[in-house]
Amino acid sequence: MILRLENVSKSFGVLAAVNNLSFEVKAKEVFGIAGPNGAGKTTLLNTISGRFKGSGKIIYDNLEINGLKPHQICRKGIARTFQIPLLFLPLNVFQNVKVGAHFGVEKDPQNEQERIESAIRFTGLEGKENIPAKNLDLYHKRLTMLAAALATKPKLLLLDEPMGGLSPIEIKRFIALIIKTQDVLQLTVIIIEHIMKVLIELCQRLMILHNGEKICIGAPHDVIRDKRVREVYLGVRRA
Repeated sequence: MILRLENVSKSFGVLAAVNNLSFEVKAKEVFGIAGPNGAGKTTLLNTISGRFKGSGKIIYDNLEINGLKPHQICRKGIARTFQIPLLFLPLNVFQNVKVGAHFGVEKDPQNEQERIESAIRFTGLEGKENIPAKNLDLYHKRLTMLAAALATKPKLLLLDEPMGGLSPIEIKRFIALIIKTQDVLQLTVIIIEHIMKVLIELCQRLMILHNGEKICIGAPHDVIRDKRVREVYLGVRRA
C-alpha cells in the first residue's frame, strides 16, 4: 500500500465534510472516488495534500504526513491538480511547468530543466511552451496543470475532476493520457470524477462517498450494482 487513511475526519464548524474515513490505496493502481455533490471528495484530497488539516492518520509510503504543509507533502512525492485550473495566468506554459519542477522532489537545477522538458513532451504541449496560460483553452490549461504536477516527479498523483468541461474527444484524449501516466511512469493515481463511464474505464477500484462517509469500495462494476450506491445517486424509490 502506498497510502493509508485511518479514521480521517475534517469538519467545518458542525459540518463533517469527511467523517471517520479509512481506506487504502495500492501502489501503481488507479483508484477512483465518486459521490454526489457535497459528498466530501475534494475536501478529502485537500486533507491528503495538506491544504486542510484534519484528524486521524494519513500514512504515505510508510510516513505519517499529518500536519505537513503542502510544499512538504509535494516534496515527499504527492502532486495534485484542481477542479478549476490553477495556473499563473501571465506566465507561459514553460514557466508554469517550471514552478512545479521547482517544488518537486529533486533539487538539482540540471535535472529540473530535464523534468520540465520531459513533462511538456509527455503531455503533448510541445510547441506551446511560449503561450501565456491566460490564452490557453480549457483543455490545454488542464494539460499544463498536469505537466506542472508531473514535473514534481511524484509517486502519487491526485486528480480532481480532470475531465470537467471537456468535449468528448478531449475526454478520450485525457483518459489515454492518464492510462499512459500509469503505464509509462508507473504512478499511483487517485481520481475524482463525476462521469461514471470514465471511472469504470480507468479504475481498478472505486470508492463512493456520501455525506463524508464511505458507503462502498471495490471493483467498479461491482460498486455500480450496489444497492446503497443506486440509492445515493437515484433516490430510494427510483433505485
